[in-house]
Amino acid sequence: MELNFKEIFTAFMILFAVIDIVGNIPIIIDLRKKVGHIQSEKASIIAGIILISFLFLGKSILNLIGIDVSSFAVAGAFILFFIALEMILGITLYKEDDSSPMTASVFPLAFPLIAGPGSLTTLLSLRAEFSIQNIIVAVILNVIVIYIVLKTSKRIERIIGPNGISIIRKVFGVILLAIAVKLFAHNIKVLFA
Repeated sequence: MELNFKEIFTAFMILFAVIDIVGNIPIIIDLRKKVGHIQSEKASIIAGIILISFLFLGKSILNLIGIDVSSFAVAGAFILFFIALEMILGITLYKEDDSSPMTASVFPLAFPLIAGPGSLTTLLSLRAEFSIQNIIVAVILNVIVIYIVLKTSKRIERIIGPNGISIIRKVFGVILLAIAVKLFAHNIKVLFA
């Protein structure tokens, strides 16, 4: 089992852009105001478990319903494309109801905000290109960053400010758009080869 730091870094950055934990700070702040306290440890660990479980079981589930990883990766490229458009244009194509104060750390924070359709699709897309141990390390690193951001979200919002958060979202949106195009181009070739 040899770790490839270039793959780890690339997978980390892709997941970081898709999860967009920094861009979700305003949502996290709103949740904190509604429920009073968010369990950062619980949310991070549950999100990590969901992501790693899907990394291993996602392919089996797809095989069970007769879909190959390349087809799923192409579909994932479309999801990433739309997430990137949301980030760049500042629009919301899909809004999850977050009115349940009792389980705010798990729902909607751990799932679907952190471990949502975009990040789960991205994991299988990454699996089509990178080795699994590098993806696991990238997921763990993202979970650590998520925990740190959840713990310090109020301070981060004060330091960066609304304009800074907006700029970060747009920059990661452009990166994510480029990644979506690359994933689509790579996997569409595999499908028609």
